[in-house]
Amino acid sequence: MSLQKTNPLISFALYFLMQPLAGLAQEDAVVAEQPGAAEEFQLVEYPIAIFPFRERGEEVEQMGGQVADLMFARLVVDPSLFLVDREDLDKTLGEAELNLSGIVNPQEAITIGQLTGAKLIVTGSVFQIENTVYLVAKIIGTETSRVIGASVKGVAGDGLDGLANRLGTEVVRSIKKSSDSLVAKPVEKEDRIAALSKKLGDARRPTVMISVEERHVGRTTIDPAAEAELTLFCKETGFTVIDADQGSSQQAEYLIQGEGMSEFATRHGNLVSVKARLEVKVVDRATGEVVAMDRQTRVAVDLVEQIAGKQALQEAAADIAERLLPKLVQPPSK
Repeated sequence: MSLQKTNPLISFALYFLMQPLAGLAQEDAVVAEQPGAAEEFQLVEYPIAIFPFRERGEEVEQMGGQVADLMFARLVVDPSLFLVDREDLDKTLGEAELNLSGIVNPQEAITIGQLTGAKLIVTGSVFQIENTVYLVAKIIGTETSRVIGASVKGVAGDGLDGLANRLGTEVVRSIKKSSDSLVAKPVEKEDRIAALSKKLGDARRPTVMISVEERHVGRTTIDPAAEAELTLFCKETGFTVIDADQGSSQQAEYLIQGEGMSEFATRHGNLVSVKARLEVKVVDRATGEVVAMDRQTRVAVDLVEQIAGKQALQEAAADIAERLLPKLVQPPSK
């Protein structure tokens, strides 16, 4: 079979043919991670966005998207990885006027991570020199902007599926080996608040009122997780917060308004992954002007779906607070 022309329908069918084997592959991976049979497998999720590979040369025309599809089929069976849905990725980036292409620089990676929840981006290039085809992957940490690579090569007639599968194996190995440098280590909330307070310095904090509508798809929302988190960050950094139920909007200088949504993503054994998206805007109450906007997507894991959803919304709110609150303060009065 010629490597240059792999029918997209074959790639599509290949993905679904692999699904019956996915459970077996996951079980094998779980066993491989266990130091002892009595120890419980610990899921470490790295949300990953896979982009089409850049095609360098006429010989590899239309291969970039095929490599991405085959890579997705290889990585989706690994229980420690969570892949961002391609349609969701395309839609989200389309809203932000970013192209789903194989050209991603580290600065764009940060933005893509904020919008999609991806901690890692896998992209790269495919090219052919004489009778040898090369697949070169670039793995970018969206929080750290750090980049590592992986590559494979093969004879042009060997078949793209096998070559992409080998690259997928190398990518998984590279991610697990270098995850500490690619993915930012968690920071305690107290440290985040202290760092934000230091950044705000002596600037005057305005009075705010916070209102965020939240829903979890298919489930009842217990309490407003994002609103509570934004309120906490505001209070702990010196803002005066007017209660939306007990106070009046006329008491606030700024109205912080938002909408949050969380939904089930995937399940690994007893653990549930939930994806949440939060959008926030700040309105000057006196003029009605929107003075700032932000949005964030996060993925969280827990034994209970609703708790994972709350955690994801809380983390999204904390991320937004760190970026948004410095835009609201004013220089200290002389």
